[in-house]
Amino acid sequence: MREVTIALAQTAPVLNDNEENLRRMAAVIQRICSEQPTNLVVFPELAVSGYECGLNFTRLAERVPGHVVSFLAGKAAEFNVHLVFGMPVKERVESILFNAAVMIGPDGELLGDYRKLHLRGEEKLAFRPGYRLPIFEVEFGRVGLMIGWDIAFPEVARSLTLDGADLIVCCAAWEAGHIEEWRAYTVARAAENAVYVAAANRVGQEPSYSFGGESALIGPRGQIHTALDEAVEGYAVATMDLDEIRRVREEQQILQARQPSAYRALVRRY
Repeated sequence: MREVTIALAQTAPVLNDNEENLRRMAAVIQRICSEQPTNLVVFPELAVSGYECGLNFTRLAERVPGHVVSFLAGKAAEFNVHLVFGMPVKERVESILFNAAVMIGPDGELLGDYRKLHLRGEEKLAFRPGYRLPIFEVEFGRVGLMIGWDIAFPEVARSLTLDGADLIVCCAAWEAGHIEEWRAYTVARAAENAVYVAAANRVGQEPSYSFGGESALIGPRGQIHTALDEAVEGYAVATMDLDEIRRVREEQQILQARQPSAYRALVRRY
């Protein structure tokens, strides 16, 4: 068995306050890891800064690695846990910003980051879209990352699956008014790829948004291992057997039965 224990941290970041959010994230990590051995803690999209920051993103964004990554790397090493969290990142040119998810290993090593491909609404005014879908090899398996609206695009999860992901982590800031879509997408992405999905959605209010929570850990048959039903701060923890992926795929032949030669329209621009 390849067991992995994953915690979803459903938080309500303080808008425009990286330091306060780091303090709160550290407290959540300590609480989770003090209660049970945990392999991975997942935080929501833009957990470090808040979502509706507008022009403040230019001030709040950091290079990777930087202060935010160094601080959370220390917590990862202290509690021997992998971390995935959302933050705004910048390139050498100060005006080039990305909505990113960062992954840190249990020794405090920066494993890398993923930049959100599918930007929605006003995100396009602050960020540039990413351009690659990396896979992170860790001690318990292969992990792919996505952010928020990415989960509405089947191509993202399928690409990560075909590149070998055992677990797809989604950091999100999904609105409460569209929470039924969130439920449908998270279950569908897991079931259609016979893969585990760890989906952490934020909660709380910002000037124009109300966020819906309902973070969930979903198995390769679309089954819910654990979930947070209410739109309140908290966390959910579950232990999963990654070898279940192989068993489900052998039974269903979900990947072997694909017919790629018939899918040419998938890479055609609308």
